[in-house]
Amino acid sequence: MGWRESNKDAVLRDAGVEDIPLILEFIRGLAEYEHLSEQVSATEHDLAKYLFTDRAAEVLICEYQGKPAGFALYFRSFSTFLGKPGIYIEDLFVKPEWRGRGLGGALFARIAAIAEERGCGRLEWSCLDWNEPSITFYKTKGGRALDEWTTYRLDRDALKKLAKTAISVGTGSERP
Repeated sequence: MGWRESNKDAVLRDAGVEDIPLILEFIRGLAEYEHLSEQVSATEHDLAKYLFTDRAAEVLICEYQGKPAGFALYFRSFSTFLGKPGIYIEDLFVKPEWRGRGLGGALFARIAAIAEERGCGRLEWSCLDWNEPSITFYKTKGGRALDEWTTYRLDRDALKKLAKTAISVGTGSERP
């Protein structure tokens, strides 16, 4: 399967294609926690294609006492200033009934270890500004807010609109 580590109560492992329904369940649970359920449009087909065919991101699954308890989804980034790759954590979620057992910390530490193993220069993530439990958690792990940076996003409609304005750039060998 892939990487797997366990203790007497918890198992951390790389997700496999058989975990797609579970990953989608975790995504929906996170969206509900963040009051963003209406924004989830991911499908099992999307996850199969982008996680296990295209390998656009990776997923860790956490099981506690034999039950699915949490997940983390992350992908590679790159720092031009450092000249090194990094890892960006898109989602880290532990089901409410399993919180307070160190599972989020275990997922977070495993991704930090992956970043170290891969020679990454940094580990980054975003956190909603109202999510005090997560902010406190990240600060205890050494995380710091980058208050001088503002995240911007093009949603699907804005992305389509901008993409329509793209031009092809030649190789320089064409002459008018």
